[in-house]
Amino acid sequence: MAKHIGAHVSASGGICNAILNAEAIGANAFALFTRNQRSWTSKPLAADEIAAFKALLAERGFEPRFVLPHDSYLINLGCPDEENLLKSRNAFLDEMTRCDQLGLPMLNFHPGSHLNKISEEQCLDQIAEEINLALSKTVQVCAVIENTAGQGTNLGHTFAQIARIISGVNDKSRVGVCIDTCHTFAAGYDISNEMGYAFTFDEFDRLIGRQYLRAVHLNDCKKGCGSRVDRHESLGDGALGQHFFEMLMNDSRFDDIPIILEPPDPTRWPQEIQWLRSLER
Repeated sequence: MAKHIGAHVSASGGICNAILNAEAIGANAFALFTRNQRSWTSKPLAADEIAAFKALLAERGFEPRFVLPHDSYLINLGCPDEENLLKSRNAFLDEMTRCDQLGLPMLNFHPGSHLNKISEEQCLDQIAEEINLALSKTVQVCAVIENTAGQGTNLGHTFAQIARIISGVNDKSRVGVCIDTCHTFAAGYDISNEMGYAFTFDEFDRLIGRQYLRAVHLNDCKKGCGSRVDRHESLGDGALGQHFFEMLMNDSRFDDIPIILEPPDPTRWPQEIQWLRSLER
């Protein structure tokens, strides 16, 4: 199978449970939180927990490159407030370190928000510097920037903004992009039809570069194109429609990277994964 599909599964009760939860829905990729996403600090991973995770991952046939940890939503690397920026910096480094320890090559994160206190350019440049700081203190993990819907003061909703962040990162081999399909549509890129789909991903290649595409968050969208509202919908039930998913499932650009579902109804994930596989020609 060229496509590696899964969902952001629960790691409640221990990170090994994420592997079992992914297996239970028929996934061959998955996302997880490696720590409590609602807290600034978490206890370090124990050596036996790390060993058990690596062993179970191999036993159940998941390759580390198709596992996409997501950092805490509290983190804002573009924060203009020094105290909260320091909290974000420390938490982000902890998340990157955990990925290193678990042998997972990527950490997915939302770039950040200027909170109307600094310019967009200052915020984007600060995010790049925070990435540089984290990369300098870790060994192998790639910092994977997720595009946003542009809600509120969140940046990263245009490909040009993401390109600016990447331009400020020193080690280009350790930065990448995760395309969230709901966010892309909500930000104003109409990927629901063939012409808009082709334009959008050509624009991605032109402004950012296909070599930076590392993952996909696959979601339908409750609101219309350009709404700037981040509301996921079950696949085929939203404004993107079924044809979009058929286009993506037959697009070789998305081979050999994790495709992660985050629709709102987890009970439908096994069926959604099966449906996506049925679309592959």
